[in-house]
Amino acid sequence: MYTNELLANIFHYNSNWNIILIVIGICSILSFTIFIERLMHLRKSEIDTNAFIINLRKSINEGNIVEALQICENMSGTISNIVKSGLAKHNRKKEEIENAMEISGLIEIAQLEKNAKILSIIAHIAPLIGLLGTVLGFIQAFSEMRMSGLVDISATRIGEAMEYALVTTAAGLVVAIPSVLAYNYIVSRIEGFVLEIQTTSSEIVDLLVYREEI
Repeated sequence: MYTNELLANIFHYNSNWNIILIVIGICSILSFTIFIERLMHLRKSEIDTNAFIINLRKSINEGNIVEALQICENMSGTISNIVKSGLAKHNRKKEEIENAMEISGLIEIAQLEKNAKILSIIAHIAPLIGLLGTVLGFIQAFSEMRMSGLVDISATRIGEAMEYALVTTAAGLVVAIPSVLAYNYIVSRIEGFVLEIQTTSSEIVDLLVYREEI
């Protein structure tokens, strides 16, 4: 009995806790923080790929692998880290160079995707948390009706319970919609990175193999 009363007080629409709205607010802050952090990380990982490849092509064609590695060190980023792993295997077979770059690519892509899934999770659970608040609000409203009786029923108190119920749903959607947009934007940026990684890696492998054959 005491447990039921405690839960009723915690989830009450007029409670100082308003725990449902607090949880949704935490989800909102977390989603915004992750989105900004991922944007900063993606921007930090970007490089001028065309200039990078031109410089590398010159060094590799001249057989100056040390200089090529130094170029990768100076231009730190996702693609330069992957290329560096391939250059380290420059005197190996084509398959070994490709494997080294592939492993490095998987590690770098994992770094790009880090925490991005949390945005997707928030986008899915925020409306559900809001719906939970709605259900609890309706339960509270019917409880008010049952306890007050049809004669002494207070329209104001019932309206407050209904309002709280709908506010929680709206709050959940307000958090979920931007989270969906943010997640899809981050994913699209990562997909662009993956395509750039694949084309750059293939070109570097061809340069290394062609140099060895000469």
